[in-house]
Amino acid sequence: MLLKKIAKFGIALFIISAAGAGSAQTPPATPSTPTAPPVEKETWKGPFGGTFTASFAFATDYSYRGISQTQRQVAVQAAVGYETPSLLLGQDAALSAYVGAWGSNVNFPGTGTTAEIDLLAGFKLKALDEKLTFDLGYIRYNYLSAPASLYYDFNEFGLVAAYDFGVAQVSAALRYSPNFFANSGNAWYKWGQVAVPLSFININENVSFKLFGTIGNQYVERYAFYGIPYDNYWDWQIGLAVNVYGFDLSIAYVDTNIDIQGCLNTYNCEARAIFTVSKSF
Repeated sequence: MLLKKIAKFGIALFIISAAGAGSAQTPPATPSTPTAPPVEKETWKGPFGGTFTASFAFATDYSYRGISQTQRQVAVQAAVGYETPSLLLGQDAALSAYVGAWGSNVNFPGTGTTAEIDLLAGFKLKALDEKLTFDLGYIRYNYLSAPASLYYDFNEFGLVAAYDFGVAQVSAALRYSPNFFANSGNAWYKWGQVAVPLSFININENVSFKLFGTIGNQYVERYAFYGIPYDNYWDWQIGLAVNVYGFDLSIAYVDTNIDIQGCLNTYNCEARAIFTVSKSF
């Protein structure tokens, strides 16, 4: 039965790839006796029945696929997004559309580049009580103050699939750019993640813990333009995330298989620990 539902869900994703909506919610049954109404999760309401979200983060480094974008220095990051209301696809699935922006400081010596601003858009499809999700998205990377002759700005398309097994959440992604950073040509990024809630650590309802691990492979056609020694490399990380009264704290060990000489004689690809604190609204 589960495989049959997943198959039907995949067909719905293929057919409805240009509609917009948000997550489905089933209204609670009417109680037989008067009771106090349940407390609803506060949302930042937007136009047309959608919702806004925002987040702010401080990190000891901005690592992009294992490579530091800030010369292993601190990064301040912010994001804002809008998601449409839900469009139900039968009883088991719902589709939403979203747009957003994300920004961070960067440090590329000798280029004058000051910040990265990414523009995002896409569709999210959820099914099986939102345990199964797909995200089909587009990202436009923009690098402020970078000379146009460096061709830093680029477009990327991606598909992320995830399933929540309860004891673990498993995610996988495939991303493609027709002309990657610095005019480096076709690029593919394959990525996988496993996150395991540590539910046996029970402090109170406002504190939760999660272990996570990721591994990715970046292929770049004109790899010398990107500044790596081969046409592909691996990156990975393992860490602990803690949600404390609405704040997200994480510590992660991050590394790649690129050595110092292959990373333009810098330590930007070397192993390091990154601490991040963030807050979402």
